[in-house]
Order: sequence, then structure tokens, then C-alpha cells
Amino acid sequence: MNFDLQKLWEENQGAIISTGLSVLYAILILVVGMAIIKKIVKTFKKVLLKRGVDETLIPVLTGLTKGMLVVVLLIAVTSAVGIEATGLVAILGAAGLAIGLALQGSLANFAGGILILALKPFKNGDVINVNGETGAVQSISVVTTTLKTPDNRVIYMGNGSVAGSTIINFSEEEDRRLDQVYGIGYGDDIGKAKAVLKRIIDEEPRIMKDPESAILVSELGDNAVSISIRCWCKGSDYWPLHFDMIERVKLTFDKEGISFPYPQRDVHLHNQ
Repeated sequence: MNFDLQKLWEENQGAIISTGLSVLYAILILVVGMAIIKKIVKTFKKVLLKRGVDETLIPVLTGLTKGMLVVVLLIAVTSAVGIEATGLVAILGAAGLAIGLALQGSLANFAGGILILALKPFKNGDVINVNGETGAVQSISVVTTTLKTPDNRVIYMGNGSVAGSTIINFSEEEDRRLDQVYGIGYGDDIGKAKAVLKRIIDEEPRIMKDPESAILVSELGDNAVSISIRCWCKGSDYWPLHFDMIERVKLTFDKEGISFPYPQRDVHLHNQ
């Protein structure tokens, strides 16, 4: 069977020209669109850097922005060629739903990572408490946060659970307040105990003079009178000071004859 190209051209000249123009128009949209997308993404990246957005988050945000713009561009290109965009949108929507259901946990961690990197409740090196674990932040990725505990354990947490939990940041403020409670016997002199505690605080160079420290009788317990101290120090001195104060108060109270009463109970025996 002979193929008559001349006859085909004569019979379909209008349709061929129309289709060719549509294809050229679609190519033009694609080329110009990609150039515009590139410029938009570049400008968006500059804005993010200027706003001080975390460097880990910038590639993610620019990548998502570029992906969405490319999808919009492809829909415009297919429409220019004459292909119904409704079907393409439906396919993309169904694919997105399927992927979302399959990666539900990962997407939650991804969203949590974006929140953490954007809001910055903590940064690398901060000591935080989250999900019952306390440690120094080793790294923050889009999906996980890594903590290193004082006993040298490394904990990897999904950012979904981290972002949804209460986060205590011990490093955000430079100064911290040290709160301690000491119990003395009911027969001991409260004024003397407070004076001894004040002397210990005044002689400790790591305790700040301003804000002023407080020494308070905080409770009359079953076995002891509780005296609380509240003093301020640098965050880096908190734990060394905490343990040193306990030891020093115990040794000084022993030297001054101030007792630390043991829990006790009176038992009455009745003979039948």
C-alpha cells in the first residue's frame, strides 16, 4: 500500500498546522516557564537566607516550591497541546493521596522537622528535655533530632513526636536558678540554720549577687522543718554547683551541730 504524503497534507493541512502551532506554543510555555521558575526559586532562596532561616530547611523549602511550580507548568503545557488537564489533576491527586497514606509516619516527621527548623525551639548544642529524655542536641535534620545524654547514649527521635511534645530548653537562657531544700530537726535553731546557709551562699563565687538569693522556711513536715534556698548562677555552673552545695551544706551542718532528722514514727503498745 503506497503512502501518499502529498494527499495526507492536502486533506489534513489545517489540523497539522494547528497541531504544530500548539506544540510550538507548548514548548515556548515550557522553556519560558522553566526560566521563570528558576528565577522565582533563586529569589525565594535569597529571601530565606536574608530572613535567617535554618540552612537545613532552605533546600527543602526551595525544592517543594520548585516541585509545585513545575506541576503547575506541566498542567499549563498539556492544556496548550490540547490534552484535558482534569484527568492529569485527578491522577496527580490520587497518586498524592496514595503516597501520603503509605508514608503517613514519615510525613508527620517531615512536617515536624519543618516546624522545628522554622520556629527554632532549640539548636545544636542546647541541652533539652523532650519525651522524658534529657540530653544535648547533636543534630537536627528534617526527619529526626539526635540527642546525646550525659551517660553517653545517643537517642534518635522522630521530629513528629518532638514537635508534638513539651520541650524544656535548659540552654536558651544564660542564667539559671538553683532551688534546693534542706530539712532540719524541730529542736534545731531555725535562725542559726538560715545564717549558716547564708554564709555558705556568700562564700560561693559561682552564686550571683544579683538577683539576690533567698532563704525561706518552706514547710513544716512530719519529721523536719524544710528550709529552701533559691540562688542564681550561670547555666554552665548549674550542675557542678548543685552537687557541691549539697556536700558543703551537709559538712557544715554537721560541724555546726545542726541535724538532718531521719523519718521517724512513734509506736504505742497497749497491754491487754
